[in-house]
Amino acid sequence: MTTKIETAKYKINTKTIPTFYFIGVTTGKSSIMKVFPLWMKELGRPDIVIEGMDLKIHDDPENYRQVVAQIKYDPLSLGALVTTHKIDLLIATRDMFEYLDPYAQICGEVSSISKLNDRLEGHAKDPISSGLSLDAITGPDYFGRTGGEVLCFGAGGSAIATILHLINKKNASDRPKRFVLINRSLGRLEGAKKMVESLKTDIKVEYIHNDNPAKNDEIMASMPPYTIVINATGMGKDIPGSPITDKGMLPVNGIAWEFNYRGELDFMHQAECQTQDRNVRVEDGWLYFVHGWTQVVAQVLHVDLKPELFNRLEAAAATIRK
Repeated sequence: MTTKIETAKYKINTKTIPTFYFIGVTTGKSSIMKVFPLWMKELGRPDIVIEGMDLKIHDDPENYRQVVAQIKYDPLSLGALVTTHKIDLLIATRDMFEYLDPYAQICGEVSSISKLNDRLEGHAKDPISSGLSLDAITGPDYFGRTGGEVLCFGAGGSAIATILHLINKKNASDRPKRFVLINRSLGRLEGAKKMVESLKTDIKVEYIHNDNPAKNDEIMASMPPYTIVINATGMGKDIPGSPITDKGMLPVNGIAWEFNYRGELDFMHQAECQTQDRNVRVEDGWLYFVHGWTQVVAQVLHVDLKPELFNRLEAAAATIRK
């Protein structure tokens, strides 16, 4: 009876073939549209198709409820990966989920929507995905070896996931002494602070409310050598620009990590201009993209993502990038 009442509120598009959704902003431009069919062949599920759902940034809550209702009530709508809208979607639809994993509850976001035994489940996979990506970039004992810190522009889901990953590192040399978080809106910073304060950590987290790229340049200039500077703002992909100016100097011997892999990527190109003079190492978001997607695909399709399978999927994805 409840299902009938709830379903009546929304227009459900009953699918005729198994469908995996991608909830984002400009989903049609993503490489996943070409990668996904290759992955389904590797998994022996060529019958599953992917469909994008483009929503405005900070969209109307009812629009988030509509897309979640589509997944929840249509048997052949298998699940979804969520980008950009991870926090806003959960705020609007929390009551529609029967289960949220611990990371989703801590971070207040969902990047994976799946179903198990008629139960709609939400998982926050970013702490796993960002962690796997960061570990591959830095190697073990990075912060202990270098004394570097972390400067992160943006306080959305991916940034919060990175903080959470570092907090959970058991080895002290794998944790930075300081993590500086800068965001244009105060609400996300307050949410991040609330999460960090609920956990025990020896990492000193600083929260800076700022939307002036020139001020970001000044803060970045004060960071020690080997600092990892992250662009988690969505600027250069979902919205134009960069969190720093062309005059901004990255830390000597540091790492510039652009969370995106497509778009104008202004921040990444600014960093590339400093690879020689300041010995800056530049990383884009491709590895994060692969880890993020394989984690969610495995969750939605209930696949055991063993290292051998991940390597096969990564190799298939690489053929598209070339």
